[in-house]
Formats: sequence, structure tokens, C-alpha cells
Amino acid sequence: MEAPTTDLVEDGSVWDGGNKPLNASYGKMMMWFFIVSDALTFSGFLAAYGFSRFKFIDYWPIADEVFTHVPFLHGQELPMIYVAFMTFVLIMSSVTMVLAVDAGHEMKKNKVIWYMFFTIIGGAIFVGSQAWEWATFIKGDYGAIQTNGGNILQFGEYRTVESGDLVFKRVAVEEFTTASATERIQHENKNGLWFVGESALPAFSVNDVYHGLKAHPSILVRTQTINEDGEKTILSREASLSQVKDNGKRYVKGANLEVNEYGAPLFADFFFFITGFHGFHVLSGVVINIIIFFNVIIGTYERRKNYEMVEKVGLYWHFVDLVWVFVFTFFYLV
Repeated sequence: MEAPTTDLVEDGSVWDGGNKPLNASYGKMMMWFFIVSDALTFSGFLAAYGFSRFKFIDYWPIADEVFTHVPFLHGQELPMIYVAFMTFVLIMSSVTMVLAVDAGHEMKKNKVIWYMFFTIIGGAIFVGSQAWEWATFIKGDYGAIQTNGGNILQFGEYRTVESGDLVFKRVAVEEFTTASATERIQHENKNGLWFVGESALPAFSVNDVYHGLKAHPSILVRTQTINEDGEKTILSREASLSQVKDNGKRYVKGANLEVNEYGAPLFADFFFFITGFHGFHVLSGVVINIIIFFNVIIGTYERRKNYEMVEKVGLYWHFVDLVWVFVFTFFYLV
């Protein structure tokens, strides 16, 4: 029997280095390795979010009721409009990055400059918009009461809309509650346990909210439990007063890592962590794009006779764009 050939092994050219898998440079391959590893990280985060949401599916906040704000349109509820705008801007910045890479292949310096400039502007708008969304989410809208069991009680009343239908509309706690004149002492380490402090006192006590609710017969309590129709459960007038009086723990407004006026606190935890992690990636991409942008201006890649660096940062930018599509789907659409 003829012995197998060993030319490749004896020659050693395959293992001596200097080879280009898929005809890609070392830098481009390393960028792909980074993208794959980062994609696995985001996948783990989103999988954890999905499992948590499934576990608390009956209490999870409804995105259409949380993300309703648009800059300069205060008081108007426009669900998902601004988030859709942010997504559109980021996708368009990915398009301009494609055009920048294509112009680089054709060695057209001026076009690369302009397309990268538009990419940077799009990324900056997205980061600024995300910061504004965070600030709005933290600030809150209407306020709520957190119960001893950690549930959230929201307030509202039935109103007739233009179509003639009777619809339950949220009402801000400030609209029907007045803070009592009773002095409340904030716990500090100088007047209690020396190692324990207390955050700022809330604007209202539970007793304040209860008396305000009692004085406005049209206002009802809505719990965070989602019913069979996919809507939050609205209590009767008697049950509303009873829930606030007997189970109310504290007044909360906005969202942070501890409480969330919109519903389950875990929603806010995931929102801050995952969107913050993605926002950090976008901000890093903007900074890197700015560096590459100035290198293009001073002719660095013209002297190298290639714009591969623009292509490598373009791979990263497309990855960030693709990740946002999944984050957008998980948090805002599903």
C-alpha cells in the first residue's frame, strides 16, 4: 500500500505563520475574535433578561407605558417614538460607515472624511439620546406607592377620550396629594446607628397619599399585576383605599437600582445594566471613530496605501448597531 504523502508536514509552510485565513489580515481577524466574544457576552445578558421576564411575566412593566417621552413635547404620551428615532439614527450611521469603507477601498479621501463625520454625528446623537432617556426614566412621571410586599400601586381615573371610549388614565400623585405639616425626622448616623444612613425623604408619606386618595373619589389604584387582557389590574374604590392604607410602605417616584415606579425593580436593573453596557460600546466607538477620522484628515492611510483601519472600526460599528437591534427588540418590542 502506498504511504500517505507528508509534503505539507515536512515543508511546514502551513504552520510557519504568515498565512491569512480567509485572506484577512491579523488585525481584522483579531477584530472578528473580539466581536464573537462580545456577542456571547451580550447573548448571556439578554438570555438572563429573557428568563427573568418569563419568571415575573405577570408583573413586568409594559414598555408602551414606560417609554412614552419625546424631548420638547412634555406631557404628550408618544409610545416608542423617540426610541424608534434613536434606532433609525444608529442604523443610518451604520449606512454612512459602509459608504466610508467603500470610499476607502477606492482611495477617495474626501468621501471617507465626510462619511465618517456623519457616522460620528449619528453616534453622538444616539449616546446623547440614551443619556436623556436614562435621565427621564430615573426622574419618573407619576409616582406610586410601594407595598410591604414590594408591589407597586399606581393611580389613575377613567376619562372619556375623543373616540367616546372610557379609558383609564394615569394621574400623578402630586395632583391629588398634599404633604402634611407633620415633621418627619430623617435618620442620620449622628442620631441612630453610626454606620447606617438614609436616603432623602420622599416628597409624601403613605398617610399623605391615603388622605389625598380618600378626598378624590374618582381616583383608583392600579396594581402591577397583568390580567388576562394584557393590562394592569384596576381595583375598586374600596380595595384601592384598603391597599394604600393597610399595605402601603413608601412613596416612590422614578426608577433606580432599588425601586421602580413602573413595576418590578428587576426591570430597571436590567435596563440600566444592558443599555448602559451597550451605550458604553457606542461611546467607545464614537471615540475610536474620531481618532480614525483625524488620521484620515492628516493622510495617514493615504501614505499606507490602504484604509483597512477604517474597515476594522467599521466592523465594530456594525456589531454595535446589530446588538442594539436585539436590545431594542427585547426591551421595547417584545
